[in-house]
Amino acid sequence: MTAQNIDEVVDGLAEIVRDATRAGDRIGYFAALYRQVTVEIRKAIHEGQFEDGPRMDRFDTLFGNRYFAAHDAWLRDRSGPRCWRETFGLLTDSDTVIVQHLILGVNAHINLDLAVAAAGTDPGKDIQALRHDFLLINDILARVVLAVQDSVDAVSPLLSLLDKVGGRTDEQILDFSIVQSRAEAWHNAVVLAGQSEEERAATIERLDIRAAVLARLIARPGALVRPALELIRHTESGDVAAVIAHLDSAVR
Repeated sequence: MTAQNIDEVVDGLAEIVRDATRAGDRIGYFAALYRQVTVEIRKAIHEGQFEDGPRMDRFDTLFGNRYFAAHDAWLRDRSGPRCWRETFGLLTDSDTVIVQHLILGVNAHINLDLAVAAAGTDPGKDIQALRHDFLLINDILARVVLAVQDSVDAVSPLLSLLDKVGGRTDEQILDFSIVQSRAEAWHNAVVLAGQSEEERAATIERLDIRAAVLARLIARPGALVRPALELIRHTESGDVAAVIAHLDSAVR
């Protein structure tokens, strides 16, 4: 699956969500979140919110194709980037709760794919022209994540426990911050944009290893969180298709 524009990214994600819903496959959890983010970015492009709409279409297409490539590699022969293998490898793990599946996908896509896609959109010094629009996506992402978090609460009623343990948010407890990760992704994109092909390969390898380590930490967090996760696991919905459908309609 290779998209040529943002419309095809949205269509490809919708297809994954449909297939996952029919099969009861948890791969649809993150795909549902990602589809809604992409729809909102496409809407912002059409409304002229970005400085350069065509560039953002190109950027989002590169970004989406990173996910499609990882998804297809996993289905084909369980290959692909380490961090995505860690993420997809937990889809059948009954001990992993809904919010962990979502954050695992976000981790791989932001901590590896985002920098690569940004650097590929505007290589060299030209990447600085992308910075304003790159940061604008933070606002869009924040709105969608908030809506999806409210949606998750409906199918995972004890998720609020994660907010109460240590007085921190669920993302912080699971050692993941979207805002921090996107800031690091921009730094890494600037580095990649100025590197030779050989240097880029080494940097991408390093980013993949780091994201894979983070995936393991998200999947198996510290002892403080485990009792809360155990309670959440036993009270959240086990109807995968219904959860996907619920997540996929979070943004109205």
